[in-house]
Amino acid sequence: MILPARTRWSYQVFILLTAAAQAKGSDNRNQRRRRPKPALNLADGDGTPGGLEAAALWLRTASISYYISFSMPPSGSRSITPPSYPAGRAAAERIRHHFAQHIFAAHRAGEVAAVPDAASVEFIIEAAFWASLRREEGITPRISLAFVAPDAVKRPLTFEQRLPLAAEPLTRLAPAVERPGIHLGVWREDEGFFVWGTTRRLPPFCLVLEVVAPGLLVVKHSRGDESEKFVNVAVLQGDQIKVIDEESARLPDCPELLTSLLGFDTQDASSESVSPLIHLAVSMRAHGRGGSLLVVPAASGLWRDSIAQPVSYAVVPPFSALADLMRRHASGDQGPEWVDALRRVVDVVGGLTAVDGATVMTDGYEVLAFGAKIVRRRGSQQVARVIATEPIEGVRAEVVDPGQLGGTRHLSAAQFVNDQRDALALIASQDGRFTVFAWSPCDDMVHAHRIEALLL
Repeated sequence: MILPARTRWSYQVFILLTAAAQAKGSDNRNQRRRRPKPALNLADGDGTPGGLEAAALWLRTASISYYISFSMPPSGSRSITPPSYPAGRAAAERIRHHFAQHIFAAHRAGEVAAVPDAASVEFIIEAAFWASLRREEGITPRISLAFVAPDAVKRPLTFEQRLPLAAEPLTRLAPAVERPGIHLGVWREDEGFFVWGTTRRLPPFCLVLEVVAPGLLVVKHSRGDESEKFVNVAVLQGDQIKVIDEESARLPDCPELLTSLLGFDTQDASSESVSPLIHLAVSMRAHGRGGSLLVVPAASGLWRDSIAQPVSYAVVPPFSALADLMRRHASGDQGPEWVDALRRVVDVVGGLTAVDGATVMTDGYEVLAFGAKIVRRRGSQQVARVIATEPIEGVRAEVVDPGQLGGTRHLSAAQFVNDQRDALALIASQDGRFTVFAWSPCDDMVHAHRIEALLL
């Protein structure tokens, strides 16, 4: 969704500033003698032009930050009402509807969070957006805000004096909540919105807003379980709004990983709903090197027909730490020690995917090999087309050549799933894109699910 042109702060100013900066840089280059430098490579790790989008976003956000640095008051000065952020207003009602729908349905299951109204959603987004364009000691803030009353959480850290919900206080507090799982508590009373302290524990379906990068915000809801990743609701990136399409989970051949990321396991028993693949996907994306994870049936060895032999790094006996943890979880072990152990093991397995080649793991979570080279199975045809989807409202499915999805990793993953139709392939690109390949019996072809918007 692209916002209309009417906005208090004209984006044309940002574009003019960018053009001026480019012109100035060009003049400087003409006036000075410099050694030739290698061309800027905007391709991602697979050799695809995905990095162009990241460069464009950086350029646009840099111009916004440059403009704001002259428009906003300096640190320590008397604060003023910040300019509005049109994307927040455009998204507020749709986000409110999501929370109202889910919280109403979950009330029977027990205590849940309060439903935020559209004005609260808009105000929180606006404050977080302007905070994301500031810097504290030269560092871009990473902030997590939770819309929850202080008496609705257990063992909060409460400030003696409430702080206003505004860009400057949020930027100053950001270092305290950079670590995963810590949130600034935000609430509203007669005097307005305020920050009351920090908390780790949140009620189910609590609105959480994370500042990921300058101009990049993610609205989420909590699951009420520290071991689970929150469910993404919407992504706001500059003037663009991406609202997650929950209907994607209702596709007849939707992978369990996608269903879990969309939150459709939340209302079931939480002890059964934890998905290690979600944690592994986040870990693969976080190391930034790109990687491939193949999930194969534990009861079959046919996957070896699609792997070059001998395997570079076979694991004998299979690494079963993750499988052991999942057995403990199924028997009721869900305490903090289990959560910490899960994170450590996920980091180990996620680290293996950074090695060139594919990591192979069974659907019972035992690691069999890493650094494996995918080959076409003898007698099979080269995959010529795949169906590509993204769980975003307004984005339609397309049948494309697998080469359009990425480079070597994506091509080999599509071929592997085409040949091994009971397997999954999880592919992380260096530029942050993430794709899950699975066989679609309904479409009779490989289905590529783009899910990076769910992993932010």
